[in-house]
Amino acid sequence: MFYKVKKITSITYSIILIALLIVLDQVTKFLAVNNLMNKDDFVLIPNVLEFHYLENTGAAFSLLSGKQLLFAVITPILLIALVYILIRMPQVKKFTLLNYIIVFIIAGAVGNYIDRISNNYVVDFIYFSLINFPVFNVADIYVTCSVIALFFVIIFYYKDEDLEEIKRSLLFK
Repeated sequence: MFYKVKKITSITYSIILIALLIVLDQVTKFLAVNNLMNKDDFVLIPNVLEFHYLENTGAAFSLLSGKQLLFAVITPILLIALVYILIRMPQVKKFTLLNYIIVFIIAGAVGNYIDRISNNYVVDFIYFSLINFPVFNVADIYVTCSVIALFFVIIFYYKDEDLEEIKRSLLFK
């Protein structure tokens, strides 16, 4: 009984965090549209960081530009898989970090998916001019940082038996 309550509580917190992260992403995009569209760039740190409005029809760094149908199909499939993993993952302390990583990936994917469905493009507005880095948004930060973190926790933090425990939890019982 305690396990089910703990699992429901964890999933509830995850849903609330996902919603808050999506709201933050959408608010920043709304502000970018209202304050940057058809205007000069807003320089925060000269030659380093600026806000630059861009409508991105591709994925990260404008890869697969114009492939909206592909994103419309793949994103829901990815989201279903991530939600399934989030729900089925063991609710033990050692997997808390992985839980957060999945939450941030979901929030980033949903944030950009909202743009793709409503606008046929994603609003990007953060630009590191110091290294001429591609323009990105808050949802991109969620996904990129989470995927990097996922790589490191799988390689350096979790042991093989931890990954096997997750794998077993994902199988139908």
